[in-house]
Amino acid sequence: QVQLVESGGGLVRPGGPPRPPCAASGRVFDTMAWHRQAPGLQRELLGLITVRDRTTYADFVKGRFTISSDNAKNTVYLQMNNLTPEDTAVYYCNAPASGAWGKGTQVTVSA
Repeated sequence: QVQLVESGGGLVRPGGPPRPPCAASGRVFDTMAWHRQAPGLQRELLGLITVRDRTTYADFVKGRFTISSDNAKNTVYLQMNNLTPEDTAVYYCNAPASGAWGKGTQVTVSA
């Protein structure tokens, strides 16, 4: 059974870079995706990474967020830089091919 578990969230000062990795155990995945959902807003796609490490990003995170993977560890990472309070959200990892979602990790950006 596909299981996705996110970690690495928490309280972050504006401009600080947390690192919330999404760890996927079990089968080998195809494309993996990161999403987020801020309070009162719809969930939004941040970016994708394929098994060949090709990445695509939403325009609003280009240059600030980077998705990478360690296939040997079944782990996908989301590096976030230059965070602002508007980045406060629950961050989710998703395996589109299987429809699996993690439970998310809360990132709060506040001084």
